[in-house]
Amino acid sequence: LACVVFCQGCPLRCGYCHNPDLVDCRKAGQLPWQAVKDFLLRRQGLLDGVVFSGGEPTVQNGLSHAIDEVSGLGFRVALHSAGTHPRQLATVLGKLDWVGLDIKALPEDSLKVTGVARTGVKNWQSLEMVQHSGVAFECRTTVHPALLTAHQLRTLAGRLRDQGVRRYALQWVRGTRMLDSSLGLAMLSEEWLETIQEIQSWFPQFEFRRD
Repeated sequence: LACVVFCQGCPLRCGYCHNPDLVDCRKAGQLPWQAVKDFLLRRQGLLDGVVFSGGEPTVQNGLSHAIDEVSGLGFRVALHSAGTHPRQLATVLGKLDWVGLDIKALPEDSLKVTGVARTGVKNWQSLEMVQHSGVAFECRTTVHPALLTAHQLRTLAGRLRDQGVRRYALQWVRGTRMLDSSLGLAMLSEEWLETIQEIQSWFPQFEFRRD
């Protein structure tokens, strides 16, 4: 049983983002860290862990300290990240019990997905770092057919397989609350179903997540 702390602010502009309210770090609605700590203190012995998600948690200057405090309260700690800041990720990896790493696309295809140049290079640098850390992790890719073709996904998944990733999840885009509403609905066609079935056989642990 885990609590999720949603960190505000993200450098990416993924059109399918389902937490658009968290993208702007200046938007009202933040909780002070002490309020989060008080919440956790009241749930010691009830919760097993805390997940730092977002937004992108590694843009938070206080992330490492927050992880230390959460661990000190006896909770296990997980991180959801798109690997946008490899240096910051390196400072907290050794403190984590688990990482969920978003792999948006191949580096050469990432601009269309994230809307920001060179993010794909950092994304894959972070993957190598996580793999060498010894921390348990999962790679996941969110799919909207307008941003990633079935062929591109197959190539991406193949590279992850060849790089030694063992746990992989495909997340079919949510049809509501997207950052770019003009993308429209994502239809799960026969081609996509066949692609997903093929990819499933490549990984010892695989999940297809769809609302």
